[in-house]
Amino acid sequence: MPKTELLQGTLDMLILRVLSAGSQHGWGIAQRIAVLSQDALRVEEGSLYPCLYRMEQKGWIDSEWGQSENNRRAKFYTLTKAGRKQLESERENWAVLCTAIGQVMGPP
Repeated sequence: MPKTELLQGTLDMLILRVLSAGSQHGWGIAQRIAVLSQDALRVEEGSLYPCLYRMEQKGWIDSEWGQSENNRRAKFYTLTKAGRKQLESERENWAVLCTAIGQVMGPP
């Protein structure tokens, strides 16, 4: 499947979705997005970590240090109650956007 760029603002939604399944470290979040998208979406570190930091500042996620599966020190991120609420809002907005784009891109 060809790689595609993320639409502006969708990275938050994808991270929230991945974290809705449970706590994960940064590299794990990026890998899960790649797997769920069948490798169509790749999140680079330069985009991922600033986004995680911003989301933590907004109170959508919490973090704590722990050990990764390969015994390395890693920061694990967890969805907060505010993050779950934000994910629901993002899902609703995404559904509206997809419908609108589908209408524009439909048959002439």
